[in-house]
Amino acid sequence: MDPFRISLALGPLAVYLVVLGGMNLMRRPFVVSGTRDTAALGLALFGLILVGPFELFYPSSASSLFGPFVWGFLASLYGLSVVLVLLSQRPRLVIYNIAVEELRAIMADLVEGLDGIEGLEGETQWAGDSLSLPKLGLQLHIDASSAMRNVSLVSSGPHQNYLGWRKLQIELSKALRQFKVRRNLRASWFLLIGLTFICLIVGMVAYDPQLVAQAMMEMIQR
Repeated sequence: MDPFRISLALGPLAVYLVVLGGMNLMRRPFVVSGTRDTAALGLALFGLILVGPFELFYPSSASSLFGPFVWGFLASLYGLSVVLVLLSQRPRLVIYNIAVEELRAIMADLVEGLDGIEGLEGETQWAGDSLSLPKLGLQLHIDASSAMRNVSLVSSGPHQNYLGWRKLQIELSKALRQFKVRRNLRASWFLLIGLTFICLIVGMVAYDPQLVAQAMMEMIQR
């Protein structure tokens, strides 16, 4: 595989691994919505899909009609596929770099505050790792990854209030700003692999930029 295809395949993935490793090495937890988490993964895999399945099944007949614009059509197809996955997902919040026991304690205090705001006294229900907030329209359960110390709040059931999920994300983000955790040293592997990919890409481009440019033009004009 030529340097351009290697750079295209590993570039977005390298950035994703560096960001993921950096978030898990922070001293504070980081909250993202499930939509953003999945979208970031979709962007990270874009290069691999482009030089893999898309180039393998490249529509040569369409290329004779539309030329290099076929790559734009393929990129749009991938983008629409990612959007379809995002729209089919149930609401979810992902909290990076926190233990499930720490999150449960924060959630217990947070739910009491939300109860006071929304007038939900006596209606919030915990059942193991499941939580029900009827007036906010939320039913969720806690899904933990002990290896990476990441926790997801996943919706339970199809009937959910998206505004309630947004409110929960905002309040949880505020609660976690003052909460400090130990660094997750296991995430340093993600950071190391991502930086290795970046150094490899920079080295290949700097070694022979003309070869990279030639491979790019060949791929576009195939």
